[in-house]
Amino acid sequence: MRYIEPHAHMVSRTMDDYQALAMAGCRAVCEPAFWAGFDRSSVAGFYDYFCQLTEYEPKRAAKYHIAHFSWICINPKEAEDPAFAREVIQLIPQFLHKENVLGVGEIGLNKNSKNEAAIFQEQVQLALDHDQLILIHTPHLEDKLKGTKLTIDMLRQFPQLDPGRVMIDHVEEHTIQQVLDAGFWAGITLYPESKCTPPRAVDMLERFGDTNRLWMNSACDWGVSDPLALPKAILELRKRGFDEAAIDRFVYQNPLKFIQQSGVIWEW
Repeated sequence: MRYIEPHAHMVSRTMDDYQALAMAGCRAVCEPAFWAGFDRSSVAGFYDYFCQLTEYEPKRAAKYHIAHFSWICINPKEAEDPAFAREVIQLIPQFLHKENVLGVGEIGLNKNSKNEAAIFQEQVQLALDHDQLILIHTPHLEDKLKGTKLTIDMLRQFPQLDPGRVMIDHVEEHTIQQVLDAGFWAGITLYPESKCTPPRAVDMLERFGDTNRLWMNSACDWGVSDPLALPKAILELRKRGFDEAAIDRFVYQNPLKFIQQSGVIWEW
């Protein structure tokens, strides 16, 4: 079945993973900028990473006929040094108008700190200044509820912001409703640890039912994660009796609808 993987960190995956995605029906991968498992020590390191996302990684994906799109930002885990973060932010505009870039992301909060919040807001403003979509990371585990509330409160301080152009990712049972009620898109991350298993994700879909502003993603990276989590969720949806049109809307049409707002041109 065709699907879009709307959040995957393929720089940390092997070519075998691209092959598996292609065989499972993946048509496109969207890759946000993220933490590399360690803090980068220089602005030049971020420049090289942004080049990797926008130039090198699409070539790897193309070997298996998968389109590759990216998001550019400095992630919240590396935003505790505002001076350094602002130097990185100065690099971002030159990448935003590359043909495979969807917008600014994944920005957000990690430990809900004052510095993270300041850099988050500056990157939201950067996205607005350049008419870009926004992808937002919400914190893990015990920080998630507080961090999601803080995120929404900060977004409301931007009166020109269109919530339909903002994806708040990694929602769980206790945060999804407030995201949808505020008019934003919500992303459910299928993760073996700390986020949602496919059965939990389908439970959320059955409970909340708003399939127009929801997507699922694997967020596969260098840690314990599963690049085939979405196909496994498709199987779970079939077990629960969802028809093929509903499944296609959730795993293909919804992410397509959101990312097409970026203006990226691709033969979908």
